[in-house]
Amino acid sequence: MKNLLLVFMLLLAGTTAFAQKNQKKTKQPEAQPATVLKNGIDSASYAYGILLADQLKEMVSKVYNADLVVEALSAVMRNEKTTLPQADAITIFQSYELEIRNKIAEIEKVEAEAAKAEGEKFLEENKKRQGVMSTTSGLQYEVLTKGAGTVSPLPTDQVKVHYHGTTIDGTMFDSSVERGEPVTFGLDQVIPGWTEGLQLMHAGDKFKFFIPANLAYGDRSPTPKIKANSVLVFEVELIEINPTE
Repeated sequence: MKNLLLVFMLLLAGTTAFAQKNQKKTKQPEAQPATVLKNGIDSASYAYGILLADQLKEMVSKVYNADLVVEALSAVMRNEKTTLPQADAITIFQSYELEIRNKIAEIEKVEAEAAKAEGEKFLEENKKRQGVMSTTSGLQYEVLTKGAGTVSPLPTDQVKVHYHGTTIDGTMFDSSVERGEPVTFGLDQVIPGWTEGLQLMHAGDKFKFFIPANLAYGDRSPTPKIKANSVLVFEVELIEINPTE
């Protein structure tokens, strides 16, 4: 429990509220000793804290006071007295719920409009680069490495790939390369840009895809790191094709 607060402090990273409240110079706290993970449960617990914080920090940064969110989380998890009675928390939150939802919706609308404009501008400039090719659907791709394969996968095939996904500003949101383990899936189970793009490849090829929003997640935001209307960039290595029998 001693390290619980440290886990939730991850919520503060990159949040608007935290940045605004700390513009004045303050004395930096002494570095804390590295957390020792003694067993599998410790590792899973710490990993859960990281994933939870990663999901929460994007939402927190939109409308909430990050410092107070972390303070309340820590107090409840440690069974400490809270500034507000826990019995009142639901009533208080519900009284502001509509206002909060409207604020979040307004912010996300602005973000989506900005992402659309930025994405369109990026694709327009990107297609002019030497080596970048475009399909009739609007998918753009670049051949990084040619392999020895001669067969392309069909839409119903299973493929084994390594990939590294970023937004157009270089923010990484998912990567089998970072995890050190390739993934296998059916071409009919992924976003349209992947289904189309991988059919252009042979085993051993490595391509870079620039996927328009309408071939990715459209006006949805599947994770906090991917805004609605986002153009996605993937480096993909096609390792193996497994035809469906």
